[in-house]
Amino acid sequence: MDDFLFKIIACPICTGKLIYSRNRSELFCKKDNMKFPIRENILIFTGDDVVKISRHPEEKD
Repeated sequence: MDDFLFKIIACPICTGKLIYSRNRSELFCKKDNMKFPIRENILIFTGDDVVKISRHPEEKD
């Protein structure tokens, strides 16, 4: 996906900023603790692939 899109795209739940993880091919919302996968350059906002997480996966304990 284009870097410009990552700057303007927002969380569909809270409209907050999404954090891009290039190595995981996912976007994360820290406010809602949700992760949104990117499959074949398509951002997935619905379905079983969108999951709630306990915390941002790149944060250290």
